[in-house]
Amino acid sequence: MNSTLLSAPLAPLLDRLFRQADAATSPAMAAMSEEERDRLLTSKTEYLDLYSQLKDLWLPVSRETGELLYMLARSMKAKTIVEFGTSFGVSTLFLGAALRDNGGGRIITTEFEPSKVARARQNIAEAGLSDLVEVREGDALQTLASDLPEGIDLLVLDGAKALYEDVLALVEDRLRPGALVLADDVDFSPEYLKHVRSQTASYLSTPVAEGIELSIRLG
Repeated sequence: MNSTLLSAPLAPLLDRLFRQADAATSPAMAAMSEEERDRLLTSKTEYLDLYSQLKDLWLPVSRETGELLYMLARSMKAKTIVEFGTSFGVSTLFLGAALRDNGGGRIITTEFEPSKVARARQNIAEAGLSDLVEVREGDALQTLASDLPEGIDLLVLDGAKALYEDVLALVEDRLRPGALVLADDVDFSPEYLKHVRSQTASYLSTPVAEGIELSIRLG
């Protein structure tokens, strides 16, 4: 049996989306100094303004990170996944493929930029994964503050970097023992890293690639 990830309609869709992402440009990002970008990425008060400016920027996971998400979700037989930071839905497609090949489940993914929500939903529908995915539109500090399922298997953090610790706090008591948390671009989230690597935290945590931290919920 072929993997959903390697079959139509998803495989050619991902090929097309990665080509489009590679070709895309962001005038707002190009005009921003590295110092200003780094300041805004680590701000807990200006993140909405930053990502509004970058609404045309794709910000997808790499293909390698997407495949890692797929493999993690498959190997742990995940049924319930929460994702912070949908963007255009590329990472969601990898996660949705894993759930399809696991026999079903539910992804709750959240994105505050309306144009990205619309595009993500279009991509998810084209991949034939809409029945597995709930896209919540709005600030994750609100969209993930209630109505979360028990026993979450996997949490993916790839939205506003300054909010990783806050989003984890919202979801934490719904993570089952043995749940995994994958955080991308953690170099911009020092407080989050300090938390999950602390000996007093309920996690075992390690970097698995440049800028990617993988943690397991111990209890």
